[in-house]
Amino acid sequence: MNSTPTIADWLISYGNQAFEVVGVLAFALSGLIEAARKKLDLVGMAMVTALAAFGGGTLRDLLLNRRPFFWVENEFWIWGILALCALALIFMRTRHIELTERATQWPDALGLGIFTAGGTQIALDANISPLIAVLMGVITAVFGGVLRDVVVNEIPRAFNDHQPYAVVAFSGAWVVVAANALHWPSFWAVGIGSLVIVSVRLLAMIFGWRLPTWRV
Repeated sequence: MNSTPTIADWLISYGNQAFEVVGVLAFALSGLIEAARKKLDLVGMAMVTALAAFGGGTLRDLLLNRRPFFWVENEFWIWGILALCALALIFMRTRHIELTERATQWPDALGLGIFTAGGTQIALDANISPLIAVLMGVITAVFGGVLRDVVVNEIPRAFNDHQPYAVVAFSGAWVVVAANALHWPSFWAVGIGSLVIVSVRLLAMIFGWRLPTWRV
């Protein structure tokens, strides 16, 4: 007798994919806003948006020897990026929207949390040690933003804004490790880890928390 799947079963089966969708869109939006601020053309916007969305996950998959890459396996992401850039180019020009540097930070914070937690969970599922899994989560979240900033000729924000960024990702990734140690379903591990990271990053932005810097 076949039992009807419960909401919990559905969350476990499809929840991580949903997190991936939100994370990719968040980082894609951060890249799109940055490209628009630099007044790039459609090709430039598409490249910067794709690097922000796919860069960290691609490096993670390379290091973990995972094939095919997630965006190669699901080519709808490519079409989605192209459509997003085309619509944004038309909409922003017709509305004459002025974008600030701070506008990039909000979707970037969301992507930071989801990609860190998701990348850590993927590494743990591959039986990687906790410390390396945490580093994989940080790479997944940070490397795309680094590529985005380098391509638009900026010092990567993760390195020079003096606010907790990679530190938040590194600390929050251990929440995912702890949840797995407690044998929580991966959906809850990723969800709670993402929530912690996003919340701390937003608090750092709002209250201007700073990391110690070199004094010359």
